[in-house]
Amino acid sequence: MIDLFCGFDEREAAGYHTFCASVIKRASKPVRITPLAAMGLPQGSNTFTLSRFLVPYLMGFKGRAIFMDACDMLMLADVAELDALFDKRFAVQVVKHGDYESEHQRKYVGTEMECFQSNYSRKNWASAMLINCEHAAWFAMTPKMLSLAEPIDLLQFKHFENKEIGALPAEWNVLIDEGQAREGAKVLHWTAGLPTFRHYRNARGSADWFAEHEIMNRGMQ
Repeated sequence: MIDLFCGFDEREAAGYHTFCASVIKRASKPVRITPLAAMGLPQGSNTFTLSRFLVPYLMGFKGRAIFMDACDMLMLADVAELDALFDKRFAVQVVKHGDYESEHQRKYVGTEMECFQSNYSRKNWASAMLINCEHAAWFAMTPKMLSLAEPIDLLQFKHFENKEIGALPAEWNVLIDEGQAREGAKVLHWTAGLPTFRHYRNARGSADWFAEHEIMNRGMQ
């Protein structure tokens, strides 16, 4: 069984359900999907900014799990392929995007979520994580600790040593609306806003999202 924790924000519910459908459609192994909202923790630009770091705690610090932002992503490959990349030497494995300045000064434009787009080192590393829940580096991350932590420190993995952070192939978190190439992508990620939001309907790769969303809706009719 693959444990997949997916960020959930009711303001992006269409994105969450479309992502989950894209995962299930392609999965070759059973997947247990758990939505992850605020969990009583402070919220950032979305509800799950901090709660993603509770995954090992919720797993009882046993086994391994995957976290995905989900609401603004699309799975184009078998999630079992990602799970198979697990390496117990690391506490967490991520796509290590190089430091970059976002093309978007604001995100979620035209919605109640609209805010400035911040730029920081290791941006979007935490949006897709293959997590070793048994690694000691996670043991201090309890609800109390996370409620007191600085969000930016968590998002930059400042609580980990560099050697504890493994690398995933770039295709597992392609920042499509930041100009990264669509070819070979296994996960597409719209970092500034979901294509279902009016302002982003013509965003790069939006045709992929709308095609997947239509397939999901067709099955619900």
